[in-house]
Amino acid sequence: MQQRASVIESVADRFTRWCEAVVARLPWGLDSVVAPTLLGFGLINSFTFGVDLLLLTVLHGGLGVPIALSITLAYIVAFGLAFVLNRTFNFHSHAPMGKQAAVYAVVVLVNYLAFILGVGSGLTALGVDYHLARLGAGACEAVYMYSAMRWIVFRRRRSADPVATGQRVG
Repeated sequence: MQQRASVIESVADRFTRWCEAVVARLPWGLDSVVAPTLLGFGLINSFTFGVDLLLLTVLHGGLGVPIALSITLAYIVAFGLAFVLNRTFNFHSHAPMGKQAAVYAVVVLVNYLAFILGVGSGLTALGVDYHLARLGAGACEAVYMYSAMRWIVFRRRRSADPVATGQRVG
């Protein structure tokens, strides 16, 4: 089990180093604006969004499952996968998973109600193809989810600065 954990860590570390190297090469000073975790989030969530669309197509287009249920089931699978991949490969979190999963569940519920059902189902009701409606909702959710994951779900606790807390240094 220990060997498996170290293999995952080394793959996660390589993923992070690759994201950092790509961001460092961005032109026009964008490297100072774009965080490597934004690139990592984009890659991971593009993959899980593809999983979401594939499941949506199979459920609704192939099996005839009603659109709201198809969206919901595909969404749950994709966001569970996104949580695990972002926690492991992008944000390298070692915090207790239970608390993070609970916070993530609230973030996802808000996202689901506002963007997935609200925007996605709303656009579909207006006659937009369900794939295009899901893409529109996905653009909205990407901004919200990255922000929530970076600054709420996987936020890093700052260690106490001895100077700021008035403690003696040295």
